[in-house]
Amino acid sequence: MNEQPRECYSLLQLQQLLQDLIAACPMSRNVWITAELSDVRESGPHCYMELLQKDPQTGATIAKARATIWGNVWRGIKYPFQRATGQPFASGLKVMVRVSASYHPLYGMNLNITEVNPSFTLGERERLRREILMRLKDEGIIDMNKEMELPRPCLRIAVVSSRGAAGYGDFMNQLLNNGRRLKFSVRLFDAVMQGAQVSDSVIAALDSIAQEQENWDCVCIIRGGGASTDLDGFDDYRLAANVAQFPLPIIVGIGHERDTTVLDYICACRVKTPTAAAELLVGLACEELEALRSLGASLLQTATDIIGGSRQQLAYISGQLPTAPLRALQNAERRLDNAAMNLSRTADNGMMPLRARLDRIADALKSSSANRLTLAIQSLNASDSLLKALSPQAVLSRGFSITRIDGKAVTDAASVAPGAVITTTLASGTLTSTVS
Repeated sequence: MNEQPRECYSLLQLQQLLQDLIAACPMSRNVWITAELSDVRESGPHCYMELLQKDPQTGATIAKARATIWGNVWRGIKYPFQRATGQPFASGLKVMVRVSASYHPLYGMNLNITEVNPSFTLGERERLRREILMRLKDEGIIDMNKEMELPRPCLRIAVVSSRGAAGYGDFMNQLLNNGRRLKFSVRLFDAVMQGAQVSDSVIAALDSIAQEQENWDCVCIIRGGGASTDLDGFDDYRLAANVAQFPLPIIVGIGHERDTTVLDYICACRVKTPTAAAELLVGLACEELEALRSLGASLLQTATDIIGGSRQQLAYISGQLPTAPLRALQNAERRLDNAAMNLSRTADNGMMPLRARLDRIADALKSSSANRLTLAIQSLNASDSLLKALSPQAVLSRGFSITRIDGKAVTDAASVAPGAVITTTLASGTLTSTVS
């Protein structure tokens, strides 16, 4: 038989013991904690919720507690929090709250919230955005779409929005019913624009647009206003990376003027609302239209000026035409006379130096010829005297003779054989002899 415990408590006693322990612990009162809101609901003047803590790696809930803001405190928290953060006190927000723990035997532990720090909520959202933007910057893609310029004209618009959203309706009404009757080609790529599916849905729409990007000038991601927490889906790294690297310029018009998402910092153009996005596109088209009209007016004025000047020139020519041939002939005759006179003067002026030079050359030639002739005669006379002095006849006249055998001169007596017949030429006559 089992032994009976020496001391046994009832459930109520144990609950009261826990209640007393928590009430007696000073660390359980007026403590600041951070948590995520879940299942926030108002009931009468009070606000009820659950506070969660999730694992930052897996997202799994690792702590949970019920919490209450009683009516006298809730009135002082609800509207100041919304004014400070731009969003209601709602599920999904990360908050810093001052709590006091209490334990009830019937309802268990509950955290009574007495104060909320709105700056923490703002800081958490801003911290997340800064982390995403810093990551995009480190990857070198943060400015890729921002540096794109909207084409001119920008008339083919791919729209990423929810078909039934009021913001999409306002955009289409403003765009298609513009006062200038400009024609835009618009197609909706339907996407979820609120909740956990925002990122995947918008990325899928962008992928569809990218497959036919040659058909579009730009992309508009638009969504109407609402609670700021409704826009949390746009503060997502994967969506931001897709927008930053998208091959077409993206216009972002999400929420109200006070609302900001990561996409606003990385898109080619950010506007306040969907209506403002339509106004921007209409304004750009009007600027192009005015530029074309200005160019047309400038071309018309230029053509008018050219035609007017041509008419004046034609009228002047028409007035001058009857007398123009006679004046032209007279002018030609004058030019011919002037040319003849100039030619005569030029010829005279050019010939005078040449004539003087020819005269000088003729005189020099005469003098040179006479000198050369005299020298030639003197040379001939000297040569004649020398020739006469050296001629055979002159040698013979001085007592010399020439002995020949068979017509050849004899220069060596030993070469003459006895009995040879020789012929001796004298200054006067010849002798024939036989050698003995």
